[in-house]
Amino acid sequence: MRPRSCKTTTKLQHVDSLGYEPAFVPPPPLLSTPASAPNSQEPLRFTEIMDYLPDGNSRYKDRDYWDERYKTEQCYDWLGSFSEFQHILEKHVLKADSILILGCGNSSMSGDMYSAGYHCITNIDYSSVCIATMSDRYSDCVAMTWRQMDVRHLSFPDASFDVIIEKATLDAIMVEEKTPWEVSPQAGGFIHQALTEVGRCLKPGGRFVSVTFASPLFRKRLYARTEYNWSIHKYGYGGGFEYFVYVMTKGEALSPEDAAVEKRLLEDTKSPPTTNATMQIEDEEDFLFNIDTIL
Repeated sequence: MRPRSCKTTTKLQHVDSLGYEPAFVPPPPLLSTPASAPNSQEPLRFTEIMDYLPDGNSRYKDRDYWDERYKTEQCYDWLGSFSEFQHILEKHVLKADSILILGCGNSSMSGDMYSAGYHCITNIDYSSVCIATMSDRYSDCVAMTWRQMDVRHLSFPDASFDVIIEKATLDAIMVEEKTPWEVSPQAGGFIHQALTEVGRCLKPGGRFVSVTFASPLFRKRLYARTEYNWSIHKYGYGGGFEYFVYVMTKGEALSPEDAAVEKRLLEDTKSPPTTNATMQIEDEEDFLFNIDTIL
């Protein structure tokens, strides 16, 4: 039996009323690309989708918010559906690979991948409501499992998976970041814990696939670390608004370009920026973050 799926693309970026754009603003879908409920042929109305958006970005870090949302929301796909970047994954993920999906949510991605022939999939999310709902929804997909778990503390043995995938999960961790130029110690520590666990659970030669709206200028600052013991390759997809797919391969060295990124970051931590440099960054942020554009 083919698992149910939802088709939702997201291409709206907005700036908050304070005049700057936080590092992560989960955008609602455009009116032209409504979501469809799994058990209905009728698309969700835009007003219904907006009802699920929280009052503030900080709520995206609140487990209670997600538990309540998953009680009624059928399906939502951040950064588009699996079909939009399937051509990229097919180059790096084999049908026989053991796959772990971090922060699966109620996305259709797992079900769509199962239909495409990727059957050995383990899904985790820290919302028990999500895991119970999705486990029941895809009960016919016998080789696919669902477990409640924190991405910072994966309860799997070392070298358990060929592929680990996250789609907008790490973006959500950064909901309260005010600038992409400098990640707060709290968010940086959270992400480092998650990436360390990802590296531990990957088999030698395994791939970590990160799907995000974050450009290389900002995301490679988090991924380019020698201690993670992986290479980084970047791909893109999307129409008017480009999303990114980063593929990290365990056991491969960073490219000279990415090694230089790490070196610059290490040097920056040793020497605080000058007043002029700080003012220049603030001016750039004011220019970029005050652009209120629908892409």
